Amino acid sequence: MSSGSGPIRILVADDQADVRSAFRMILDAQPDMAVVAEAADGAAAVAEARRLRPDVVLADIRMPKLDGLEVTRQLAGECKVIVVTTFDLDEYVHTALRHGAAGFLLKRSGPVLLIEAVRAAMAGDALISPQVTVRLLRHMAAPADDPRAGTGPVATAPPIAGPVEELTTREREIAELVADGATNAEIGAGLFISPGTVKNHLANVQRKLGARNRVGIAAWVWEQAAGSR
Repeated sequence: MSSGSGPIRILVADDQADVRSAFRMILDAQPDMAVVAEAADGAAAVAEARRLRPDVVLADIRMPKLDGLEVTRQLAGECKVIVVTTFDLDEYVHTALRHGAAGFLLKRSGPVLLIEAVRAAMAGDALISPQVTVRLLRHMAAPADDPRAGTGPVATAPPIAGPVEELTTREREIAELVADGATNAEIGAGLFISPGTVKNHLANVQRKLGARNRVGIAAWVWEQAAGSR
């Protein structure tokens, strides 16, 4: 595992060679990251992860031999596993989170979110694609007799009693955009501020709310909206 003095060591597991190549290109371009191995199936991913002990494994869901969910279950206690997939079916998301995934990304989320997810996992956070976050929170907020209701990622987004400090107008605005599924880049573009400034505001929001991640921020916004209805 990385001691903090070297780059984050990453294993990419996907049965499509072009996807592995694209991820390697994106991640190797970061000064603090290095792809140390690739795997074309789930069994190879588990074997390589146990041999090389990377910091992070990026695992596609639909792979031969072992799927990404089983890879997550087997490796979650040994390294950070981020599920990266084309498919955002609720059952996949919930299972991945229950198995201890350190993130759930849609492949269409783009390179910026991929990089953010790796860094978030190393910081002990769990980044979930904004599109998935919004749907999960709607699922969680649905009344018990609503067919959308279910367990949801409760461990990822625990109820928040209230902010330790009141949010500023800008912080509340950014929190609401997170709940709408916007990425940092989209928030920055919409508010005419840099992604770095957005990140700083989000850090303040997390601290004030006692939220662990973006899902926690979004959950708080949804709770506020539900309470005002």
